Amino acid sequence: MIILKEVQTKKDLKAFVKFPFKLYEDSKYWVPPIISQEIKTFSKKQNPVFNDADARLFLAYKNGDIVGRIAAIVNWLEVKEQNQKKMRFGWFDFIDDLEVSKTLLNEVESIGKAHNLEYTEGPVGFSNLDKVGVMTEGFESIAPMITWYNHAYYVKHYEAANYKVEKSYSESKFPFENVKPEFFHKAQELIKRRYQLTPLKLTKTEEVLPYADKMFDLFNESYASLSSFVAINDVQKEYFKKKFISFVNPEYIKFVVDKDDNMVGFAIVMPAFAKALQKMNGKLFPFGFKHIIKAKKHSKDVIFYLIGIHPDYQNKGVHAVIFNEYYETFKEKGIETCFRTPELEDNEAIHKIWKHFFPEVYKRRKTFRKDIR
Repeated sequence: MIILKEVQTKKDLKAFVKFPFKLYEDSKYWVPPIISQEIKTFSKKQNPVFNDADARLFLAYKNGDIVGRIAAIVNWLEVKEQNQKKMRFGWFDFIDDLEVSKTLLNEVESIGKAHNLEYTEGPVGFSNLDKVGVMTEGFESIAPMITWYNHAYYVKHYEAANYKVEKSYSESKFPFENVKPEFFHKAQELIKRRYQLTPLKLTKTEEVLPYADKMFDLFNESYASLSSFVAINDVQKEYFKKKFISFVNPEYIKFVVDKDDNMVGFAIVMPAFAKALQKMNGKLFPFGFKHIIKAKKHSKDVIFYLIGIHPDYQNKGVHAVIFNEYYETFKEKGIETCFRTPELEDNEAIHKIWKHFFPEVYKRRKTFRKDIR
């Protein structure tokens, strides 16, 4: 018999966050989150997403042991402003027992029906900057810190619960040696002159921060046309600046501005922290910070986290300016491998800008949907 318990206490929340540590304790490829950060994610006092969203967390028990978890999420901006009657769910992990996964999904569906929503979709987070998708390919490669890892049996649980594929994503990588400057160096010089553009040379975090709000505004503009996009508001900007900027080498953040200092393009690349996080096993103290700092300074692998071009400048080659800046930085740093975050497989525009680097798709993931009305 499966017993469902809603998370109500700090002890419950810690158990919710730590359940995957047991589920994946024998995996070489799962990457532990930082426990303290995961707890803050679900703090209504610390995460401003709760100004416009609700989340209820559940644990499934069998014979007294935790055997599954799920977060049931409603983003009210999405529901009310975009008229997307969607019940989100994420942080969905479970043992290979169909009764467990169905019990958790049934609870999400019940909450969705109570709110008069039309369908469920997951796994997703609160917003577009959260993790997304259940892995369907690539189980024998280490997961980056910005994606979920899962056992191969997860997909059959979605199918058994009558969920259908909603969105498909791919993750790719390419060796830095694939990057040939002749594909963008001359072009970017012409583009800079034609449109009077300037790439900013930033070496300190305090130099990045004055441009951070402009970057998030441009993120909102450049991604607005994608399905289920929810804009980042001013309060969330402050939260994400504190959460992410300190993890990123300032020289890995590239901004391109016009003659009036308006931002027309940006990109964020992060050092690969996965192996450092495995060594930390979820704990920053007492030695976890050392692993993070070492990876930040010396990692030879990087992850392209975000790239955005203003709609007025899309298809005008601004990405060539950005790639030229990264080429110089990566050459100096001795970078060996470049990874990309999950990208919608039907986003042809983003795939085209990488084609000269001959990327290899090494993971795929999907979100699943079920109509509940």
